Amino acid sequence: MIKQLILVILVSLFILTGCQFDQASKVDFTPRQSIELESFTLNNMFIKEEKILVGLGDSLTQGVGDELKMGGYLGRLATEMETFQGVSEIDLWNEAKRGRRSDQLLKQLRSGEIDESVQKADVIVMTIGGNDIMRIVKQDLFKLRVDAFQNELLVFANRYGEILSEIRKLNPDSPIILLGLYNPFSLVTDQANEFDQILADWNNTISNLAYSDINACFVPVDDLFNSNSTMVYHTDFFHPNSKGYEQMTNRVLKSLKSCGLNQLTKGEMDF
Repeated sequence: MIKQLILVILVSLFILTGCQFDQASKVDFTPRQSIELESFTLNNMFIKEEKILVGLGDSLTQGVGDELKMGGYLGRLATEMETFQGVSEIDLWNEAKRGRRSDQLLKQLRSGEIDESVQKADVIVMTIGGNDIMRIVKQDLFKLRVDAFQNELLVFANRYGEILSEIRKLNPDSPIILLGLYNPFSLVTDQANEFDQILADWNNTISNLAYSDINACFVPVDDLFNSNSTMVYHTDFFHPNSKGYEQMTNRVLKSLKSCGLNQLTKGEMDF
């Protein structure tokens, strides 16, 4: 009888304790769960990670002319990107080189020497084409013909497309930021000339190729250098100075907003 009584008491205590636990859980657990889920959504939407920024192309991406030694627009862009949501640190790999033409960049990509850089890149930035145009200018400075630039543009467009194709073989998804070209001869004259139309045709070609890649973004910069009234050229009167590179950086950031950084990076980064 005593054993049965003890058993009844224990069962009763167990039931009462269970009821109190259920009531407490209804009061405390639900709000806490809601707060935790809300906190998770807000704090983990962008998981901060180290990102790799890779520069390809010519002297503009190399940063030639930057008297402050801040790495041109690419170095400044890396600094700005460290403030992006989803970024803890930027590891900058600059594979650009002064004087490089599109055929040389294509050769570099096909050689395999920068495979690791391109494969690991979270964002790729590229300037190419200025030296292709200057090669034509140097061939016959005093007898420049529009058709020479038009013929070269056909070759350049095909080569530029192959460059993008080679990049995508190594890195199918990362954003590619493609900067346009500018007219350094605007220092000589403010008058509109045939070279302005030539440059517009080349920039339209780059823009169209960027549009054909869902994760590419075209950045126009020609209007930043249409004269030297704002002192944006280096002393060589061809490359930007630090002020010019700063303006290029701001234009890249503005274009990234227009292109949609969040979409380009598949939700991994944003302003």
